[in-house]
Amino acid sequence: MNWIILVIAGLFEVAFAFCLGKAKESTGHKMYLWYLGFALALTLSMGLLIKATQTLPIGTAYAVWTGIGAVGTVIVGIFVFKEPATFLRLFFLTTLIGSIIGLKAVSH
Repeated sequence: MNWIILVIAGLFEVAFAFCLGKAKESTGHKMYLWYLGFALALTLSMGLLIKATQTLPIGTAYAVWTGIGAVGTVIVGIFVFKEPATFLRLFFLTTLIGSIIGLKAVSH
C-alpha cells in the first residue's frame, strides 16, 4: 500500500512542477491560482511522502519519489511545454525509469 502512496506522492510532485511552469506563462489572477495549485500539490506530495517513509526505506522512497517527479516532469515538458525530445534526452529518461524499477525490485 505504501508503494501506491509513494507513486501518488510522485505524481503530485509532477503536478507542482507543472503548476510552476504554467504560473511562469501566466499573469495576474491566473498566475496566483497556479501558485496556489503549486502550494497544494507540494503539500500533498510531501505529506504522502512522509506517510510512505513510515514503512519504506528512506533512501529508496526518496529516490523513487524524485525519479517519478523527474520522469513525469520531463514528459509534461515535452508534451505540454514543447521542450525538445532528443534521442539522448529520451535515452537517459529510459535509464532513469529502469533505475526506479530496479530500486523497487531490490527493496524489501
